[in-house]
Amino acid sequence: MTTLTEELADHPDLRRVGAHERRQAFALLWRAARPDKQQIAWATTWLAIAGLLEAMGPIFGKQFIDEYLLPRSLDWPTMSMLVAGYLVTGWLATLIRYFQLLRLAGLATRSVRRLRESVYGHVLRLPMSFFDRAITGRLVSRITNDTESVRQLYTQVLFELLLGLTVLFGVVIAMLWLDWRLMLIVLLLVPTTAAIVWGYQRLSAAAVTRSRGLRSEINAQMAEGIAGMSVLQAAGAVGRFSDRFARTNDAHYAARMGEIRANAWLLRPALDFVNILLIVAIVAAIGTQRLQGVEVGLLYAFIAYVARVVEPLIQITMQFSLLQQSVIAAARVNALLEEGETAQVAREHRIAAGRVELVDVSFGYDARQPVLHDITLAIPAGDFVGIVGHTGSGKSTLLSLLLRFYAPQSGRIEIDGIPIDQIGDAQFRSDIGLVPQEPFLLAADAYENIDMGRGLPEALILEAAKAARAHEFIDRLEQGYATPLGEGGARLSSGQKQLIAVARALAGRPRILFLDEATSRIDSETEQRVQAALSEVHAKTTVIAIAHRLSTIRAADRIIVLNHGRIAEQGTHDALMAIDGGIYQRLYLLQQISD
Repeated sequence: MTTLTEELADHPDLRRVGAHERRQAFALLWRAARPDKQQIAWATTWLAIAGLLEAMGPIFGKQFIDEYLLPRSLDWPTMSMLVAGYLVTGWLATLIRYFQLLRLAGLATRSVRRLRESVYGHVLRLPMSFFDRAITGRLVSRITNDTESVRQLYTQVLFELLLGLTVLFGVVIAMLWLDWRLMLIVLLLVPTTAAIVWGYQRLSAAAVTRSRGLRSEINAQMAEGIAGMSVLQAAGAVGRFSDRFARTNDAHYAARMGEIRANAWLLRPALDFVNILLIVAIVAAIGTQRLQGVEVGLLYAFIAYVARVVEPLIQITMQFSLLQQSVIAAARVNALLEEGETAQVAREHRIAAGRVELVDVSFGYDARQPVLHDITLAIPAGDFVGIVGHTGSGKSTLLSLLLRFYAPQSGRIEIDGIPIDQIGDAQFRSDIGLVPQEPFLLAADAYENIDMGRGLPEALILEAAKAARAHEFIDRLEQGYATPLGEGGARLSSGQKQLIAVARALAGRPRILFLDEATSRIDSETEQRVQAALSEVHAKTTVIAIAHRLSTIRAADRIIVLNHGRIAEQGTHDALMAIDGGIYQRLYLLQQISD
């Protein structure tokens, strides 16, 4: 039996992020922050000024000790000015830092807002082939959890890094001005810290990457389980799914503990120890008289500077764990953004009449295994055409090509004599209507579910609802069209949901209306209502209906029968029923027996 580690070994979320991914992650951060680059530059400049002001404090302290306190030369006015300088520079540094970090926090929040909108908009424009392999829970994790981690990278990691570097900049300049020999001793801390960070990365990077990937897996399993709760409970699979979730959760716990252990050994404890060694080295250098003429005030200043060097380095290093998590998250967001979008067509061609023609169309999701073979078909404008066939015959694939979700690998598809890929995207989507097998309803009211954000006039919404035979039951709801329908239309029956979907499609006044087994899961009465709605648009709109229930397309002008990706039969219902032993005849008679 395979272990969870073996099951997830090749999981795309668990691969270690390398230098290329890190570069991509920081390129993503810069792209999101670029509109505010001028304000970032000003904030950085002011932070550098704050660092210089903070570095001046120990200089005032040195002068106070060496020039006045130790020699007992008590010049009170001058001493008061030195104390005031110490306090004022510290106060100004704190005030400047506060306002600039506040500004940077606002910039970060705006940057992540832009990033989140960009990612979600990009996902909406991805081709349907991407969603064939995508997992909803992981996509949601990208847009929510990972972009939130990017925000933390801005607001915590980069700010600490920027603040620490500006303080170090001021301190190094001050130390260089006071005594370059002692400065060299203090700067030994920098390579030591780099070595500690390198060791931490070596120990924790795999655990951090695995922890992030397993968190995404947890989200995916939760979304999957909640979406299929009725099936899990009915099939008695709750225990098995609970065990699987527990294994993933345990693996996430183990990865997090590995990361925590690395933090405990190599972050603050190690740097605190280095800080102590550094102070000992400075005192030893003075005590052994290797540095002649060192004043007590200078010793005080350098011990103060050691604290100002060590603390930023500790804070920066303490953020390294979050840095790794955020870089991994940013790399994953960037990978999603690099998914190729559906090519947008900006041409002005649009659907005028709705005449559809397919010539020698072949297609397969895998080019080595074609699903459709040399489909040639002409559908006059205003015709009602039904497409039927056994499961796997290619019905839904043909519809996906007509909807432009995929492009044929050979042959051509034309609408009104124009190649389908040359019709403008906005025009194409506004000129077609789709009624899917599984109606998609927003957690909103009936009006909004029919309008779907198109800003349609109220009269057109009512007209479409009446044409779809949905007006009657909507009007009976407690608030009519303003009644919230619940998540996924939870307050409606399956048939009512489908009628809402029909009304939505009709509200756009499409030139071509596609139905994807729209009556397969509704009762006979609702099916009759759908048939009445189709008869109302007949001759005004081209209707192409994939049908499982053959009674839905019995009145069609023509019925196309697919078999193993080829057109096997076509004709009216009566003509096809007259073919003894024909595919359509067998399908129809089997349905009559089962009904």
